[in-house]
Amino acid sequence: MPLKNVAVEASIKDGFTIETKARSHTLYIDQPEAGGGKDAGPTPLEYLFFSLAGCIATIGKIMAKQRGIDLRGMDVKVEGNLDTAILMGKSNDGRPGFRDIKVIAKIDADMTREEKEKFLEEIDERCPISDNVKNTTPCTFEVE
Repeated sequence: MPLKNVAVEASIKDGFTIETKARSHTLYIDQPEAGGGKDAGPTPLEYLFFSLAGCIATIGKIMAKQRGIDLRGMDVKVEGNLDTAILMGKSNDGRPGFRDIKVIAKIDADMTREEKEKFLEEIDERCPISDNVKNTTPCTFEVE
């Protein structure tokens, strides 16, 4: 089976503003004004959570359609904690990534709480973003 290639590009603009492109879409990443940015867009950390929340909701929609479930709505919240001292270069003690990530899903469908929990577990098993967050994926870096 052929693999799907996904690619994005990013370019530094003024200050901390980063212009990103995926297919015909342009999005901006920035830092809050308190962090030296112009707040022209979400931070990279927030985009990671957008990706996870969006993937959970998308896979939920796909599964509901496949199973004939009337999914009237699904709200997904993602939150986590990290030590910013590491990413700011003030410490080498620990990891720069999130110490924990929590996904909270509010599922509007005619399902019991137990069925909703099982549904969310199955979504997690099929979600590529969740898989990449929870498992080590080889990541190489090259200078062009």
